[in-house]
Amino acid sequence: MLIPLRPGELQRLIPAVATGTQFAAALGEPRKILQRVLIATIGGVITLLISQSQFSNRWGSIWLLIGVSLLLYVLWGPILEAGRRNATLRRYPSAALFDGEVVDAFTQERVESRREQANERGTLELVENRRTWLVLELADEEGYLARLSFPMLKPHGQIRPGTHVRCLVLSDRKDFSRVAALSDAWLPTLRLWVGEYPFLLRPAFEELCQMRLAGRRGR
Repeated sequence: MLIPLRPGELQRLIPAVATGTQFAAALGEPRKILQRVLIATIGGVITLLISQSQFSNRWGSIWLLIGVSLLLYVLWGPILEAGRRNATLRRYPSAALFDGEVVDAFTQERVESRREQANERGTLELVENRRTWLVLELADEEGYLARLSFPMLKPHGQIRPGTHVRCLVLSDRKDFSRVAALSDAWLPTLRLWVGEYPFLLRPAFEELCQMRLAGRRGR
């Protein structure tokens, strides 16, 4: 079941500015956080030193501003990244509320990064960082919709075919003949949210589901 959103509802559900949950998701893994810290520290310190040097002359205040901005990169970097990810869904002209179920669920092993590392003999070998992802195939009474995949966590083990699921469907066509993207999803019977990234303002989405789906399904 696809229920087209009304004007303004997509923007209310997916904000332009990052929320706290989205900021935390955009921070990434410890390795990514460390990279941001190094960029902020090295770039910020070098720029601040330039601002205080005799070579900066009248541009000292500008160098100082750049240095402070770099030092704060750990904060504004994730905010910009989250805003960019939100914009990827906000840009679609057509959005609809999907109310269906999981018809299949299976896992995949994905390589998330590769690096060379010396072994005990001193020779370099390729080390892969693998992670288990859960893939859900979604459908409703009209048939197959799309796949939703995300890193698997322990609570996801309770998801089975037939599990009720709700999410947003994004398309560049008004008839939704081509699904361009899916948001994160709400599994109301399990009271569980799933997805690679938390696009939706979750309380607002749950409220929208109650209003728009009241009387349509007896669940």
